[in-house]
Amino acid sequence: MATQSSLKSLSASQQPCHLITRPRPLAASWDSTRTSPRAATWSTRKTHRHQVHEHIPVQGLVVHPWTGTTGNDVEHETQMMLLDKNDSGRPYVVILPLLEGPFRASLQPSRANDDYVDMCVESGSIRVSWSSFRSCLYMHVGDDPFSLVNESMKVVRAHLGTFKLLEEKNVPKIVDKLGWCTWDAFYLMVHPRGVWEGVKGLVEGGCPPHSMTRISAGEQMPGRLISFQENYKFKDYEGASSKGMGGFIKDLKEEFGSVEHVYVWHALCGYWGGIRPGTNSPVMPEECRVINPKLSPGLERAMEDMAVDKIVRNGVGLVLPEVAHKLYEGMHSYLQSAGIDGVKVDVIHLLEMLCEDFGGRVELAKAYYKALTASMRKHFNGNGVIASMQHCNDFMYLGTEAIALGRVGDDFWSETTAEADGTYWLQGCHTVHCAYNSLWMGNIIQPDWDMFQSTHPCAEFHAADSVGRHNFKLLKSLVLPDGSVLRCQHYALPARDCLFEDPLHDGKTMLKIWNLNKCTGVLGAFNCQGGGWCSKSRRNKIAPDCSKSVTCFASPKDVEWNQGKNPISVQGVTIFAAYTFQQNKLKFLKPSEKVEIPLEPFSFELLTVSPVRVLRKKLIQFAPIGLVNMLNTGGAIDSVEAEEHEGNPSLVRIGVKGCGEMRMFASERPTACEIDGDGVKFDYFDKMVRVQVPWLTSSRSVLVDYLF
Repeated sequence: MATQSSLKSLSASQQPCHLITRPRPLAASWDSTRTSPRAATWSTRKTHRHQVHEHIPVQGLVVHPWTGTTGNDVEHETQMMLLDKNDSGRPYVVILPLLEGPFRASLQPSRANDDYVDMCVESGSIRVSWSSFRSCLYMHVGDDPFSLVNESMKVVRAHLGTFKLLEEKNVPKIVDKLGWCTWDAFYLMVHPRGVWEGVKGLVEGGCPPHSMTRISAGEQMPGRLISFQENYKFKDYEGASSKGMGGFIKDLKEEFGSVEHVYVWHALCGYWGGIRPGTNSPVMPEECRVINPKLSPGLERAMEDMAVDKIVRNGVGLVLPEVAHKLYEGMHSYLQSAGIDGVKVDVIHLLEMLCEDFGGRVELAKAYYKALTASMRKHFNGNGVIASMQHCNDFMYLGTEAIALGRVGDDFWSETTAEADGTYWLQGCHTVHCAYNSLWMGNIIQPDWDMFQSTHPCAEFHAADSVGRHNFKLLKSLVLPDGSVLRCQHYALPARDCLFEDPLHDGKTMLKIWNLNKCTGVLGAFNCQGGGWCSKSRRNKIAPDCSKSVTCFASPKDVEWNQGKNPISVQGVTIFAAYTFQQNKLKFLKPSEKVEIPLEPFSFELLTVSPVRVLRKKLIQFAPIGLVNMLNTGGAIDSVEAEEHEGNPSLVRIGVKGCGEMRMFASERPTACEIDGDGVKFDYFDKMVRVQVPWLTSSRSVLVDYLF
């Protein structure tokens, strides 16, 4: 673990707003042979609309832009680096650039020597300069990469005192229900009639949405906000008893009882181009001026961004930081009065381009995030926010005191005309980015993987529909009849054996991700090979030679059972039941035993992994599997109990949430099955007990009893 004295020993050049420090080569402290460790880094990149933290594995003797053994292989704007352990005793190492005073740090390739990594410490303003730094980088070591990152974030949280970890916050209720995004449904053509018909279609199809996001219309990237009120499309709405957007929201919630939350989109600065000065509106902030954005050298070396290009050309109407509270109070108070329950705050990273005259990026961010947080607490229950375009560590370390939900990847791209077959390979790229980014960001916010379209060719692979275009069979494998979902207890992360591999470009590595339910683990295998970030061209690029059939091996040990708020004890478990969703088969695996999974390009497999338990008196083995009609099969299991009494049948009681075909592994056929005390028919085939669980008008758990 790095100490303060070791941080002080880093040499620094005297530059007004950038400090370049050159620590020793990556492996020098641990390996006298100077064999470089494998490393994974998370680097902020700008795409069409969003900054994306790319996963850049660095490993020996593989020659392409994502791999290597030297500091020169690191991307600009890297905000987290993880070094692999080795057989000679070096542990995992996490390296986190931090904030210090008005400065923000990131890693980048060395300017002078391929064996070094440069640390760039910048204020964003030539008026703010320091000559030395004491705590702008944190290093932490450990034997478990997932616990390591979590532990390091706890230390950083205590050190900075400016943000809270996800485990300290409550995520908004929308994460447990089906939501529908009007942006992906209508884009610029959002209007009340279309929104109404969209909700109606989902309700009639048996998948009622509980939340709606992004009721905003007519968006243009250079535009500036001139009013906090809705535009004519919603202002002209006339309901039975009320008018305008407030009337529409009221009628929508009353007509469709499932709709509990409606969120509205807005940019951090109000709109893409900020606020228009001189509106002469009594509710719009007067203290506003147009600022010409300036990209940092690090961002200039990242992916070109159409949205940012337009904003840079046209400038941003920035409400002065000392009155930022007027912006959010005016906007959010009106939205709340209209029945809006929360907001999606976009274009958050823009502040770093506007900070020259305001004390630098950190000081400007502090003022805005303080005002935003106060308004959230006043109007939206403190957590009624989805963060977007927020991947800069300024936001992660300053803006997340209350925000608990945010995007961890780029947009879901339904199609592309820029690259051949982008409809497919971009989905693999998106999936990989979200999984790897969650390793860092998931400690601070609940990872949001963005929308999906159920009729898209890769819908199952990625999993917001346009009006009338729904694949209800797929939706019903995700959503229960009341609109709730079987959400995992943790958040999905890459399996340990692919943390330092390249699941997009090497033509051989499968993306494996793991998660935890209440009583079971879940593994996902995805063949994402076929394209991703290209450093040379500074864009995502197709790699057709890598798109091929890939085989991986999955094991119960791929599930990190000891992670999360409610870890699952597998101590003493000698066998696991593994149910494959696509193959519809049950396999039995020892803790370290592996099962082979071959997959064609852009296909997937899901495994429910359940510890096998034993009824001691009768030596009967059993393991709950879950509802096999649901993608998260094991997510339907709420509880598992076993009872054995002399003179009575042995009992296995499983709490089940949802409806459909419930399966449980049992080494012997039960004598009877009951649901909430009533006897029901059951089948016993291939060591699985199959029971049909009915829907009982709500997503409360029913008790399924198996008597032996």
